[in-house]
Amino acid sequence: MSVAVGYVEEPDGSLLVAAGAPDADWALNLEADPSCTVSIGERSWPATAEPVGEAARAHAVRELILRYGTPAERLGLGPVFRLRPADQSVGTAPGQ
Repeated sequence: MSVAVGYVEEPDGSLLVAAGAPDADWALNLEADPSCTVSIGERSWPATAEPVGEAARAHAVRELILRYGTPAERLGLGPVFRLRPADQSVGTAPGQ
């Protein structure tokens, strides 16, 4: 399954993503199997999704709203994940 989601790039090369609903299919899939493939433009790499704590959740929602102008009333109602590159040598891939 492939889905487009907004993301926030972190200094460590990870990406923060947030679901707008608790039953978002893509988020449920990451909860069931945290292995995923990130594709940005022409580049792709394997990653692992990690649920985040409350501080990272608030940071992700704020940054996503600032980046995309997403309405705050739904964003973050579902799970929020940090997508870490499976191969840390790829950790800087999103920004290169």
